[in-house]
Amino acid sequence: LPESAAVGTLVTRVNATDVDEGLNSEVTYAVTNFIPPSARDVISINQKTGEIHLTAALDFEEVNVFDFRIEARDQGTPPLSGHCKVVLEVLDVNDNAPEVWVTSLSVPVAEDASVGTVVALLSVSDRDSGANGRVRCWVWPASPFGLEATFAGSYSLVLREALDRERVSEYEVEVRAEDGGAPSLRASRGLRVPVSDVNDNAPAFAQAVYTVLARENNAAGAELARLWARDPDEASNGRVSYSVWEGGVGAGGAAGSSSSWSGAGSGGGWRPASSYVSFEVRAVDAGSPPLCGNATVQLFVLDENDNAPALLPPAGSAPEAGAVAAEAAEAAAGSGSGTLWAWAAWGAPAGQVVAKIRAVDADSGYNAWLRYELWEPRGKGPFRVGLYSGEVSTARPLDEADGPRHRLLIVVRDHGEPARSATATLSVSLLEAAEAALAAGSSSSAVAAGASSSLSRAAVGVEMGGGAASAATNVWLVVAICAVSSLFLLALVLYGASRWAPRAAVLSGAGPTTLVCASEVGSWSYSQRHSRSLCVADGAAKSDLMVFSPNFPPPPPGAAPKDTQPEPSALLDT
Repeated sequence: LPESAAVGTLVTRVNATDVDEGLNSEVTYAVTNFIPPSARDVISINQKTGEIHLTAALDFEEVNVFDFRIEARDQGTPPLSGHCKVVLEVLDVNDNAPEVWVTSLSVPVAEDASVGTVVALLSVSDRDSGANGRVRCWVWPASPFGLEATFAGSYSLVLREALDRERVSEYEVEVRAEDGGAPSLRASRGLRVPVSDVNDNAPAFAQAVYTVLARENNAAGAELARLWARDPDEASNGRVSYSVWEGGVGAGGAAGSSSSWSGAGSGGGWRPASSYVSFEVRAVDAGSPPLCGNATVQLFVLDENDNAPALLPPAGSAPEAGAVAAEAAEAAAGSGSGTLWAWAAWGAPAGQVVAKIRAVDADSGYNAWLRYELWEPRGKGPFRVGLYSGEVSTARPLDEADGPRHRLLIVVRDHGEPARSATATLSVSLLEAAEAALAAGSSSSAVAAGASSSLSRAAVGVEMGGGAASAATNVWLVVAICAVSSLFLLALVLYGASRWAPRAAVLSGAGPTTLVCASEVGSWSYSQRHSRSLCVADGAAKSDLMVFSPNFPPPPPGAAPKDTQPEPSALLDT
């Protein structure tokens, strides 16, 4: 019978014959011996008919053969009996699914484990026989693990592919087994395989370059930016610290934490050397060995209006350029204002530039855009100031009614918020055209002589207009021509006077020639021992002077001299 036969199934029917008659031929049946003894509960026999039925389920895996003896007894006296043996073979049916056991499990598995690493040992069996007991095994999902048969009924769960904990931190592996019966039966065993972390990932910033805008004059500890680097590793391998790499921003600082980085100024009123700073932020994990990632931070410093306009040193217009301009510059540097000087000619037309106020603002952009305003005098005065050029020019023709001197108070403002300003006082003197030009030229020369001192110290300045400088050049040219002409005329007069003027009379008596020379040492030497009186008019000294006495031939005998005066000393008229 197949082991799947139901309870009550007729196993067989035994039949005994007795040739006697009557009661002697009536036969009853009974089971006298059971092999194995448990067969007593499996079958039963009908005493009258000899039919054997199943009284319990068969199990091929427990007992596959039953052997028992049947006795047939008549009703005669004495009763007679006959015996037979019944052998019941149980046929196997594929009623048992395969079984899977895990005999060894090595978890967790490091994510850097090599291919071929044994993760678990398994044993697979099927209680059925024949094809019903032949088992086929496999792993689901197919990767990254696989099964390798070691010997009959034993398998190894091995690593077929590299692991990545950051992608899959744990695997639910199912080992499936299927027998060869018809229909086939299956069994499975689930395995939980966690993957342990290895420090194989460096911290990574979301961006390679960060652009940060920050205002200057940040207070100490003010946050400039917040950067975050992601490290997919776990525990200490994913714990990140931050730092500014190789010098950083110099005047700034960095604050590190395990989750983000924020940069902050390290001193009160942080102000970098330029409006752009580039540095690298390094993120380092705590793994072994530690891995790091970098990001570049481009810090653009936004300007604040923290600088007032500064007036530049004078470029030409000062009564005593050297000392006065320097003193005015020092005063301007200390107070933001200074007194400047300029000259204008009477009758100057409207629009003529008298001076130029020059200023600079250390801020940038809109905060450094300057405008110039004439604060005093207000109203319709003779002068005006260019709103953005700073040029002081005449608003109308100048006349004597305007007065000889004007004091202008000029305010220089920037366009910041709040606006900052500086003031300059310009004193304009009204002169005649030639005097104004000469004054302008004189001041220009003086300023040029003290330029190096005033440029290094001055904080106030004014430029003379182009018209005044041109007039000064023309006047000096006229003066030079007049001077040369005067010298030429004087030379002609002196030459004529010396050429045609009458010479003074020289009287001398007869006598030998006398030579008087000035020696190199300044003493007088004479060619003869006779002394002569020498008269020289006041004048410039000469290096060598020779005086000759008259050398006339002696008069003829008896001739009276033309001049009867006594012989005087030689006279020299220069």
